[in-house]
Amino acid sequence: MDNETRFKALNLVLPPAPEPKGVYTPLLVDGRRIYISGHLPVNPDGTLMQGKIGKDMDQEAGKLAARQAGLTILATLISNFGSLNRIKRVIKVFGMVNATTDFEKQPYVINGCSELLVDVFGRENGIGVRSAVGVGSLPENVPVEIEGIFELNEE
Repeated sequence: MDNETRFKALNLVLPPAPEPKGVYTPLLVDGRRIYISGHLPVNPDGTLMQGKIGKDMDQEAGKLAARQAGLTILATLISNFGSLNRIKRVIKVFGMVNATTDFEKQPYVINGCSELLVDVFGRENGIGVRSAVGVGSLPENVPVEIEGIFELNEE
């Protein structure tokens, strides 16, 4: 099954692809590598999910926020390439978790994004290397920010 077929079978609702709010590009292609800037958890209506994990929300809500950030990344990929079939595989995911200093489940939270990528790109191509770190704050008080590196299919 190809990426686009898996994606459509999941009946996912994508948020709008975000516009830059600073001096950067959401996506940069270098050869066959796609570098994705940090993406926030954007809801389908364009608003942001907000809150600090361990204070305003629990780890399950944080995991859902990471999944939403993953959906936002997919929206950016689709808006730039037209189809997820242009993507060969996930190379790296880097997740930042806005959490209290005693919160220690950052990898669990970022699994929300990683599990989504496996669902869309398949087990073989949807798992890349990954980091999940805790931070004291993120823009707009969002619970997660996730960036990634993907590989394009040869044309």
